[in-house]
Amino acid sequence: MAPTAVKQKVCLIVIDGWGISDPNKLEGDAIHHAKTPVMDKLKKSYPYTEIQAHGTSVGLVKGLMGNSEVGHLNIGAGRVVWQDMVKINVSIEEGKFKDTKVINDAFDHAKAGNGRIHLCGLVSDGGVHSHQEHLHEILKFAKAKGVKETYIHFFGDGRDTNPKSSVTYIRRLLDFIKKENDGFGQLASVTGRYYAMDRDKRWERVERALNGMVLGKPEREATPETIVKVIQECYDNGENDEFLKPILVNKEGTIRDNDTMFFFNFRADRIRQIVQCLASNSPNVFEKGQEKNMCTEKPPLPQMGDLPKNLYISTMTQYKGDFPFPVAFPRQSMDNVLAQWVSRKGLIQYHCAETEKYAHVTFFFNGGTENQFEKEEREMIPSPKVATYDLKPEMSAKAVGDAVAKAVESGKYDFMMCNFAPPDMVGHTGKYEAAIKGVEATDAAIGVIYEACKANGVCLMVTSDHGNAEKMISEQGGPHTAHTTARVPYVMTGTKHQFSVDKKGGNARLADVAPTLLEVLGVDKPAEMDGNSLLKT
Repeated sequence: MAPTAVKQKVCLIVIDGWGISDPNKLEGDAIHHAKTPVMDKLKKSYPYTEIQAHGTSVGLVKGLMGNSEVGHLNIGAGRVVWQDMVKINVSIEEGKFKDTKVINDAFDHAKAGNGRIHLCGLVSDGGVHSHQEHLHEILKFAKAKGVKETYIHFFGDGRDTNPKSSVTYIRRLLDFIKKENDGFGQLASVTGRYYAMDRDKRWERVERALNGMVLGKPEREATPETIVKVIQECYDNGENDEFLKPILVNKEGTIRDNDTMFFFNFRADRIRQIVQCLASNSPNVFEKGQEKNMCTEKPPLPQMGDLPKNLYISTMTQYKGDFPFPVAFPRQSMDNVLAQWVSRKGLIQYHCAETEKYAHVTFFFNGGTENQFEKEEREMIPSPKVATYDLKPEMSAKAVGDAVAKAVESGKYDFMMCNFAPPDMVGHTGKYEAAIKGVEATDAAIGVIYEACKANGVCLMVTSDHGNAEKMISEQGGPHTAHTTARVPYVMTGTKHQFSVDKKGGNARLADVAPTLLEVLGVDKPAEMDGNSLLKT
């Protein structure tokens, strides 16, 4: 098929974590207080509006803050993508959760084997990667099924929740087990997500988590009676939830050969690595030539030979397209997302991000698939190797900006898109001054791309996936590290088009970005996209 002739090439920038705060609540707003001459100019000089990026507008529970996965899915799909958490919640509300085949199969496997199952995941009510109520339902389910030994490996949050809230969630969990589940279920270990949920191939972090969960070599020990006190001591020493070093609570709960495991996170990107490690000694997972080959090389961990053999692993959702594990709630298939539709039209596209957000411009933006579509080119810029990004708040924004500007100047691509990570990743640290630096570095990098687009007749669109850096101080006066429910900017350069909505955006949402972008390209919108073009006709 001959390529579709485009009316105007488009470059889309998705800033991660750039929300618009209430003008009456500007204290702690790193975006407002940063020097952002480029974004200020774009807002003043070109069509600009503000769109919804949270709750039901992006397929989440009403009032729930958006997140990076959800934001990129909705932007790339051009439709509201109803999220896994909503599907799971509905199954619980309708009494169908107990009929979930994959979870039933996991319990049956444990009962037929050694009677041991491990439930692993982030425990909080943040609703970004998991939800504590789902864990409680699984524990009730396990009790009803009569699984002999059920152990919980608790990953501390502190990014999508208050940095010192794990004690609340542990109390809630232990109270639930004692008062509502007849004492069924045992807390085995506690580890901060910094270690257990790394996604940047910092294998040394995952190794520390596994030392406690598997090898019984934690950095602290506790009992169910003392765990709250131990975590409080961590807080007193400056160690918040995200950074809790492995704590072993029950030695009988370490993961052993032939055990059964269920991972209850519903968001994929931060749980993949630890699953990959724990599967490393299971049959066929790493054998080349297998139809469902997970990867061809074992993760580079010194103690890999000591990890359990023959584990039976299943997961709440599909964590990676080629993971062979049974999935309790399969992802909805999405045909004709933006990247796929552009490819089918014979156009050439380019996606770029630094390592921390690379999955968001590939897997998530492409509809939750690992597929790289025909004529889709990708470039990954390494994220800086620092413990936390407040130590290098600009991250790799300049390198991403330079790479995208080069792609624009090449004249090769019809559609280009990228992600800028600093407002979100530095925002999560809770460090206000560092967030300002991250915002300013992002603005400067956007300026480089803007100049390239302006010189080459390319329409630049800038939006964000959710809010974050606009709220760095909580209502209590402490650091705020979570996402927000703020609207996000949507601006496009040039004078050919105007938005049909005013600057407040009305009901406009992230799902409207792709249809708008397609209209600027001069490409028809596929039937599967239920988002609306925001261009004035």
